[in-house]
Amino acid sequence: MRLRLRVACAATLALLLGASAVGADAIQEFLLRHWRQPLAPQGSPPARFSTLEASLHPEACGTCHPTQLSDWRASVHAAATGPGVAGQMVEMLESDPPSALACLRCHAPLAEQAPLVADNGALQPNPEHDGALGARGIPCAGCHVRGHERFGPPRRDGSLASAAPRETLPHNGVTRTPAFLKSEFCRGCHQFAPDGFSLNGKLLQNTYDEWKASRFARQGVQCQDCHMPDRRHRWRGIHDADMVRSGLTITARTGATRYRAGNTALVTLRVTSTRVGHAFPTYVTPRVVLSAELVDGAGQVVAGSRQEKVIGREVALDLSREAFDTRLLPGRTATLEYRMKVPGPGIRARVAVVVEPDAFYVGFFEVLLRQGAARGEAQIRQALETARRSPFSVFERELPLS
Repeated sequence: MRLRLRVACAATLALLLGASAVGADAIQEFLLRHWRQPLAPQGSPPARFSTLEASLHPEACGTCHPTQLSDWRASVHAAATGPGVAGQMVEMLESDPPSALACLRCHAPLAEQAPLVADNGALQPNPEHDGALGARGIPCAGCHVRGHERFGPPRRDGSLASAAPRETLPHNGVTRTPAFLKSEFCRGCHQFAPDGFSLNGKLLQNTYDEWKASRFARQGVQCQDCHMPDRRHRWRGIHDADMVRSGLTITARTGATRYRAGNTALVTLRVTSTRVGHAFPTYVTPRVVLSAELVDGAGQVVAGSRQEKVIGREVALDLSREAFDTRLLPGRTATLEYRMKVPGPGIRARVAVVVEPDAFYVGFFEVLLRQGAARGEAQIRQALETARRSPFSVFERELPLS
């Protein structure tokens, strides 16, 4: 079976604030309007707008918001239409345009980013298409601009009103709403609908519901609290070593102070999800490998001594089946109990926890290239090399045994 793009952006966490001056019903009504899919074209800008104010490009926003632009440029949102997605779109837009456009609703959400548009039931070239904007992933305007009107969160003091008449402010000011501080704001792209694509009875993308069932939701902790602390636009997640470490408690210990040669040593490596507000990892693309092996006095690994345990949700590359799901829900622990005979003196046990954030994509892109990626081949090869370089260690320790 040929592979088809059916995986959405990975993932992320979810957390929430408490009381707000705006009621829950009003927030939900705003979100329904704000994320009605597909997003409508912006239309003509107000006559008083300058070229800068009318622009949907991130650099235009960065003129007054340089910190947010700098954060965004290094984020996964900016890379949402990177080589892996773009390389697949080259062929998909011709062979399966409805699926391609469905992918772009999250990976490039603005109407002006889509090369095709539905017209009386048929797909036609999009007259509003901006090719340069289409390559920018999820730009500032994807969340903050509708009909050339700017939307954003309350001020840090909680106030919503503008300090000056809107018509005197750049781009007519901003409409402020607490919806930008709610996990529900992230739900559209980080939660499949109940009838969405599932494997083994579980939705492929289920981050929001994982959070909603967690203690973090009950305590009012939001996605934004962890992924956008201090309102930074970084969206750090599974690709960030410090972010991963901050969510886990990792311990390693031996069963005895010392072992003699010939004894069976016991080493226990535990990973607990203590500050992750959803399943760890939340999506099917990453995997986390717990490992243990023996190392001799010269620092060489003892052949045949390595053992591993995988945390993740492994699925077939064509998404036809789920092989296993060992992910950790909030508060849960994965344990690798390592038993091995000590072959001689000077032996140590080396334990490690390695995150492979793009594990699925490595295999996916390899098969796609073997099958023939056609005009997207160069981009897929670039994405494959990036995926191969993505693993990193969040924990490594050597424990003396003999």
